[in-house]
Order: sequence, then C-alpha cells, then structure tokens
Amino acid sequence: MKRTGVIYSPKYLNHKTGWNHPDSPKRLEVIFREMKCSGILDKEECAVIKPEPARTSDLTLVHKPEHIELVRQCCASGGGLLDIGDTIVCSESFEVALLAAGGAVKAVDLVMAGKLRNAFALIRPPGHHAGSYYAMGFCVLNNVAVAASHLLQHAEVDRVLILDIDAHHGNGTQEIFYNTNEVLYISLHQDPTIFPQAGFPEEVGEEKGLGYTVNIPLPFHTDDQTYLQAFSQIVPPIVQQYRPQFTLISIGFDTHYADPVGELSLSMYGILEVFTKILKLADKFSKAKLVAVLEGGYSLRFLGRMATAAVARMAGVRYQIQDKRPATRPRISKQAKEIIEDLRKKQSMFWDF
Repeated sequence: MKRTGVIYSPKYLNHKTGWNHPDSPKRLEVIFREMKCSGILDKEECAVIKPEPARTSDLTLVHKPEHIELVRQCCASGGGLLDIGDTIVCSESFEVALLAAGGAVKAVDLVMAGKLRNAFALIRPPGHHAGSYYAMGFCVLNNVAVAASHLLQHAEVDRVLILDIDAHHGNGTQEIFYNTNEVLYISLHQDPTIFPQAGFPEEVGEEKGLGYTVNIPLPFHTDDQTYLQAFSQIVPPIVQQYRPQFTLISIGFDTHYADPVGELSLSMYGILEVFTKILKLADKFSKAKLVAVLEGGYSLRFLGRMATAAVARMAGVRYQIQDKRPATRPRISKQAKEIIEDLRKKQSMFWDF
C-alpha cells in the first residue's frame, strides 16, 4: 500500500526566532502533537519520514550562491536579522533551513518514485517569500521552489503546478518562475497592498512565462463561500488546460479567521474544502502526484487540527473537526465578485473560461 508521508524532524524546532515571534517552534510542536494524539500517524495509511539536508546543487537551481553564503555566515556568527523586517535566524537556522528545503525535495522524490502516494512536508522555516537573492517574511530558503526546480531538473517533468493558498502572496516563488512556462504559479491571497506588495492581477508573467502566473487577491475578511467561489471559477479551468504532471501546494493555515497574522476569515471547514478540491484536481490531472509544503499558520489554538485534518484527507482516514463559519459580509462578497470578474477577463487572454 502506498502511504501518505509526513516529512518531519524535531530538528526543525532548533530554528529559534526569539520571544513572541509568530514563527515559533511551537507551531510544529502543536501540529505533530495533534497528529500523534489523533492516532493518524499510527495508521498504516501514514508514515513519518525523516528529511535530509538539501544539496547545494539543488539550492543553486533557485538561489544565488551569495544568498546561501550570507545565510550561512549570519548563522555562523550567532544569527540576527536577514532582512530589514522580521526574518530572524539563530546559530542553528542555516542547518534547519537546509533540512527544510531538503525535506521538500525528499517528499517530491518519494512521490515521484511511487514510494508514497502523496506527502505533507511539515517543515520550517517557511519559504514562499524568499527570492533568489533575499530572505523575507520569516522565509530563509524557498522550499517549494527548490522542490519544483529539482523536479524539473531530475525527473521527466516539464509542467509543475504550484498552488499557493497561504494568506499572503508568495512573492519569492512568483519571481523565481516568472519567466518560465514549466511552472504554473497560482496564488489565492489577501490584498497584498501592504505586504508583500506583489501579487496583483496584472502580474501574469513575462517572456516564456507570460500567462503562467495567476494572482487572485481577495479582500480582507473574505469568508468560506467567497473564497471557494474564487477558487472554483478560476483555478479548475486553468489547471484543466495546463494539465500539470506534478502538483505542489504552498499551504498556509493563516487564512483562518483566528490567525493573528492573516486577514482572511475562513473556517477550518472552508480550508479543508479548498484542500479537498486541490486533491481532486491532482487526482485528475497529475495522477495524484502531490506534495503539500507548510508555509504560514500561527494560531496555536487551531493550527494542529487544521494540519492534521489536511493529512487525514490526504491519507483517506477519518478525522473530525468542529468550528464556526464566519458570516458572509455583502460588501466584501460584492468586492470579491468584481475582482473575480476582472481577473477572468485578464486571464482570458491566456486561458479559455
């Protein structure tokens, strides 16, 4: 039986960001504890897989050597800020970041080889804000971009889908693949005007990548119904035409209404519904070859249950959640509808709706 792999190591907890930083080791602690307490990791459908550090040859497919060396030196000197904002590292963070990127690579290798049905990379630090030459937004190395580039380099794959469902736009991932048609990058995210100031509908790629970047920015406090409408009206038609050979998910659980960093208002039900739709798309177009890579998600109260529910759905095992659904706000729903209609017009230059 092919299993769902959970890529995890307690070494991920060694990336210390300081008191009160959102990307705390507690994030993975609450997730792994809930997975163990729920019993899903004891089922034959699941397997915990130890990661291995990423090789330099994989990192340099995405990152400039100068960026890799800067991170290494900063950590070797005891750590500090990697950007002018909030990307903090400690003395062990470089090794942990290598293990995070390597965890994503190991996940895609095992799925591509048929040794796993699918995999969830339970890793940190997150990655989708990190560009080829910079760290940003808690992200040190771009884990999902390294995994995608590794696939393109080493597997017989030339069409990779990256679906980014973090609350924040993955500006680093977009930038890395902006000029290629070998990666289709689709992101649903909150209004990016304040952060990261990228991810607007008119950003559609360049050169060979023209039309292969799809940004779906939604208003603050977007609820389940509105988010699902945006997803259903835009994502499946494009994916059906692209027909990816492998699906990667940058999965952030900061879309939940209780998240202290995100500004969307999805419930656990809504998040799981979107995730289930993605699994069905991968079943249909990628022969179920799918890896989910953890990005954000900072509500310690809900995070463990959301991640466990996602893994349970990947493995096809039972796991129950309970939550409330925030009410739909007519003004936000109307604003989102206008965004969706405008986006479909822009993207109709490249895709048939």
